[in-house]
Amino acid sequence: MTSIDALDGVTLFLAVAEARSFTGAAIRLGVTPTAVSKAVRVMEARHGVVLFQRTTRRVALTEAGAALWLRLRPAAAEIGDALAALGTYRDRPTGTLRLTVPMMARRFITPLIAEYARAYPDVTVEVSLDDAIVDLVEGGFDAGVRLGESIEKDMVAVALTPEIQWSIVGTPAYFAQAGRPRKPEDLVAHTAVRYRFPGSGAVHRWGFRRGNRAFVVDVGGKVIVDDRQLLVDLAAQGLGLAFASHVEVRDRVDAGVLESVLDTFIPSDAGMYLCFPARSQSQLKLRAFIDLAREVTGRPDYVALCTAGAALASSS
Repeated sequence: MTSIDALDGVTLFLAVAEARSFTGAAIRLGVTPTAVSKAVRVMEARHGVVLFQRTTRRVALTEAGAALWLRLRPAAAEIGDALAALGTYRDRPTGTLRLTVPMMARRFITPLIAEYARAYPDVTVEVSLDDAIVDLVEGGFDAGVRLGESIEKDMVAVALTPEIQWSIVGTPAYFAQAGRPRKPEDLVAHTAVRYRFPGSGAVHRWGFRRGNRAFVVDVGGKVIVDDRQLLVDLAAQGLGLAFASHVEVRDRVDAGVLESVLDTFIPSDAGMYLCFPARSQSQLKLRAFIDLAREVTGRPDYVALCTAGAALASSS
């Protein structure tokens, strides 16, 4: 059985009610008077009421037709306003830009969001800090920030940072008590604050490279967290070693709270990228953010922000 659209014929009915003429309604809508008359008759038959009184000289609403017109007219105006408002999405960035960002990328994304918010006050920016790899479409996000190796093949990606450098860090007091590992294999005698990936639930295994050989060392530890900030905080409390990016630990290393070891054995990862479905970039709000990201990430002050942690390797 074919379903019937409840709104079928409504536009034609409203046009006749406004013009009080089938011919006038036809001219306004760019159709034939016959088509208008037929649509109204179908609507009347569907609902079992007469909507117009017709004579050779005039068209008038019946009581039922007048009641329907009074109810539909404000609703039609609302729909018209809503459709007209779509033009604002075409003419200038507006609406809500929703981003999902991992904790370690907050430093990189902050200057972008600040500048974007100032440049486009008609856009509301909503940022969700989440280390889990979120499905952008399912989660209702316009874009996300990801490490290069975590980007799905069907996504478009714009580079935000150079390669990410990693360090193993601990407090001076921890190293004074447990000793400083000289090679990755020494870590089996150490204690770590370990990180559990929120999405997969897997505990991070520490990866190293010696020459052309890549290998992992499982470091023991009684504390496991799924928050990057807490990981570094607990390491700074002397609970054990932490495997973290330079940008996450830079301030505490500079302050002498943490010290890094084994940097020369730790391979870098692809940098951070802004990623989004290809068809989403046609939205002005996202297009403007993409263009701004490309501009800002090329500035010397932004490059300095991204690369400042590289000096940590020399402290190992």
